Amino acid sequence: MPIENAPFSQTEYDRRIAATRAAMEKAGIDVLFVTDPSNQAWLTGYDGWSFYVHQGVILGMEGEPVWWGRMMDMFGGRRTCWMQPDNVIGYGDHYIQSTVYHPMQDLAEQLAARGFEKARIGVEMENYYYSAKAHQVLSDALPDAQLVDATALVNWQRLVKSEEEIGFIRKAARISEKVIQVAIDKAAPGVRKNDLVADIMHAGITGIGDDWGDYPAIVPLTPSGLDATAAHLTWNGAPMREGEATFFELSGCYRRYHAPLCRTVFLGTPTDEMRRAEAAQIEGIEAGLQAAKAGNRTCDIANAFMGVLGKYGIERQGRMGYPIGLSYPPDWGERSASIRTEDETILQPGMTFHFMPALWMDTWGLETTETILIKHDGPAEALCNMQRKLFVKD
Repeated sequence: MPIENAPFSQTEYDRRIAATRAAMEKAGIDVLFVTDPSNQAWLTGYDGWSFYVHQGVILGMEGEPVWWGRMMDMFGGRRTCWMQPDNVIGYGDHYIQSTVYHPMQDLAEQLAARGFEKARIGVEMENYYYSAKAHQVLSDALPDAQLVDATALVNWQRLVKSEEEIGFIRKAARISEKVIQVAIDKAAPGVRKNDLVADIMHAGITGIGDDWGDYPAIVPLTPSGLDATAAHLTWNGAPMREGEATFFELSGCYRRYHAPLCRTVFLGTPTDEMRRAEAAQIEGIEAGLQAAKAGNRTCDIANAFMGVLGKYGIERQGRMGYPIGLSYPPDWGERSASIRTEDETILQPGMTFHFMPALWMDTWGLETTETILIKHDGPAEALCNMQRKLFVKD
């Protein structure tokens, strides 16, 4: 695909590859094999629903990266990758779900043909898309090579966003505002949850004007009542009921970039306990935003929020956020730094996080969250423009 049709400029892709190669050199890696589809897209632009089979990017220290995957997906690669067609290659379908052949045998041949049969090869071992079987076959097929763990090597290079990427995230944020507003407006007693989710998904895919909506990496999370005491339930066909809170964990998505946003709706009159938690959560979020300054650490955000909760006598455990940007299912997080009390990652301008200090209590859940951008000066910017409160529909 000509670079002028790619999502980003050649300068942007060159920046990404240079940063990744510097990290490879520091880790003593001769060639990197990238299987995370988010990392593949970040390096090459590849965008297709084919991550259920073995595929990846071969990145050496020189030349263009090589996208490698199933032959039928190679043609999609040549439609979406910015490299020359010869650097988008495919393997035959006889490798697919075979008990005799495995795609990693073909990958080993491709690596050997490029002079990497005795190389130090980085692989993403802690990854949804790289199986134990794949690792074993690749290791057996390259007995003179050394396979080393390069989990999250590319992820960490993605942590600071370029201006081009921030522009995409801002577009996703406008779509996030839209889907949350649809959820709030249409939530009512008797509304079937699946019908509400259908409206949410329609709004997200429709997008805003010319900024069309892509599919988010996580489906709508919309639990109500006791189900909202759990973090990751989706929906069913039951009607919404008076006297229950429903949190909506949603994200707009523009060209694979996300801006997650959560708000909670209560149908009826919330309890004093929930109102007190609402006050603590909102005050804590503001404290966290004030701490989210360049030069501070991710733990400073978490500690600021937890300090407010302590003042209100509310206990909470777990992390409170993670980097976001380009992603594919099953997760819109980037799997590098975390907003939690033990993480000391230094905040830099251009980092984007889902600041996610949700409260899951014994009988209800309350999610109010923000996608935030670390700025050169001052506190973080919340990229979505949505009132921060418990939305009550009496």
